[in-house]
Amino acid sequence: METLLEKVDLLYPEMVGWRRYLHQHPELSYHEKETAAYVAKHLQEWGIEVRTGVGGNGVVGRLHGNGDGPTVALRADMDALPIQDEKQCEFSSKVSGVMHACGHDAHTATLLGVAKIMAEHRDKLNGDVVFLFQHAEELSPGGANSMIQDGALDDVDYVYGIHLWTPFPVGTAYCKAGPIMAAADEFEIVVKGKGGHGGLPHETVDSIAIASHLVVNLQTIVSRTVDPTQPCVVSVGSFHSGSSFNVIAERAMLNGTVRTFDPELRMEVKARLETMVEQTCRMHGADFAIDYKLGYPPVINDEGEAERFFRAGAHAADVKPSPLIMAGEDFAYYLHHKKGCFMFVGAGNVEQGIVHPHHHPKFDIDEASMAVAAKLFISMVSDCQKRM
Repeated sequence: METLLEKVDLLYPEMVGWRRYLHQHPELSYHEKETAAYVAKHLQEWGIEVRTGVGGNGVVGRLHGNGDGPTVALRADMDALPIQDEKQCEFSSKVSGVMHACGHDAHTATLLGVAKIMAEHRDKLNGDVVFLFQHAEELSPGGANSMIQDGALDDVDYVYGIHLWTPFPVGTAYCKAGPIMAAADEFEIVVKGKGGHGGLPHETVDSIAIASHLVVNLQTIVSRTVDPTQPCVVSVGSFHSGSSFNVIAERAMLNGTVRTFDPELRMEVKARLETMVEQTCRMHGADFAIDYKLGYPPVINDEGEAERFFRAGAHAADVKPSPLIMAGEDFAYYLHHKKGCFMFVGAGNVEQGIVHPHHHPKFDIDEASMAVAAKLFISMVSDCQKRM
């Protein structure tokens, strides 16, 4: 294993180059055709079996090792976000309104680095390694399920994923057994009132006033109906209504998200929200419509594989127990089918000014985190196959 870990440092400049190229050429969810072609081309050059168009734009590479140990899958996501890149750097996005604001460019570059190193030293693998380059993580229903249905996990025994995470400092890695990331659901509420003149409110049913009550009332779901020891978030992210200062709007629309870890609580919050919308609107004489979408389920790590992280990951980073992360991830679906775990690698660096949160227009990572992540992947495969 030490040989392969040393190779990471030698390959690191090339990994940085791949990441910066991808950062300059981002593609939105379900549109990652050029990114997928870029990945497939490299894998094929290194003698890795490649299957493209997996579940959409997914790419699966399979490397046959020199032994009969378990098959281990490693996953990276490839899609970008509809955000204008505001960084002032030589590798900022060349695509207007699209950028890698979550680190998926670095995830892809990291896994490419691992694939190249393992391909050059396949004789050290006691089993196969499968490289999952997934499309559409950022946009539900996501690419994980469609890739799984298209055979991405066939004959796989274990699956691991890594997210570079700027809230954690570079050089660290985090994981925990059980739930680690939240279920990510979304809702759209349309309040249907009766529009009219702003000076004659008594002749109207004011959708903005009613929707405003809803914004406040929805906060009581967490504060007054959920056990305070249970993690839960209900957030209204957008409020759209009206077009003129002196017109009472007939319609108002709220969009938001619900985050939970417990499956039973997840459904209880959904039911509570729907009841609250109905009662609030009926009380004020308005009609309503609710579109509540169950998004990605919680990411739940296998206990034994989380233990492996603390044992094997110590070769790559300063390993620590992870707090609960309220963001969502469709890596959850892989863990419904195979044993594995999802891990976080610190990518923030206050001294370098790398402090912006994920999905921010000035988001960046400390690229040294890619070397840490590559070593973590290699260490997990090594411990799993017990031969490198």
